Amino acid sequence: MNTAIMIASPSPQWLGTWAQGLEDRLITTASSLDRLYEELVRRQPEVLLLDLALPGMGTPMEIAPLLRRHAGMRIVALGTDGDDHRELALFRIGVRGCCRDDIAPSQLAQIVAAVMRGELWIRRTLTPRLLDELGARLREESEGRREAVARLQELTRREREIADLVGNGESNKEIARRLDITERTVKAHLTEIFRKLRIGDRLKLALLITEAPMC
Repeated sequence: MNTAIMIASPSPQWLGTWAQGLEDRLITTASSLDRLYEELVRRQPEVLLLDLALPGMGTPMEIAPLLRRHAGMRIVALGTDGDDHRELALFRIGVRGCCRDDIAPSQLAQIVAAVMRGELWIRRTLTPRLLDELGARLREESEGRREAVARLQELTRREREIADLVGNGESNKEIARRLDITERTVKAHLTEIFRKLRIGDRLKLALLITEAPMC
């Protein structure tokens, strides 16, 4: 089955040029922000070739909500013109590729194939910087998990009991029944558990308990 691709640009010239190298693909075009939103819902493309000159889609802050709403869609941003800071910001939010708008149509087809394989289309000079940022982020997250695991020792016996049951996937109602307490009491304990561990929800608590089961 051919890859479903959408091309979004306010320029008829770029819409036509970029489509030239993608003749064997299922292509939809959008020349405005409203049209883009409509077609994304209707077509659910696998790849979006996004012209950063499209009003309302020129910055990482504007593009990020689009990625959240259409998880799994791969975006290639065109028109970056070699701006290091802009491209790095786009990769940070989840864009899969960046290139100039005057790229050859045949090369654009190569980019689509690459991002569909799970690769990033990124300039070689930016790769070390992006890897350094990723490494630093992973180290921070790992340190945060270690600190949270250490804070498990601050829980009372009842709090740890409830935390372990959350780790087993039990609901507040099930926990209340098992411990012979009210759901309101379970919620109060969870509020205190989240405060002590400095986490915000039961999913993070369940993951933490899985990493550090009670001895």
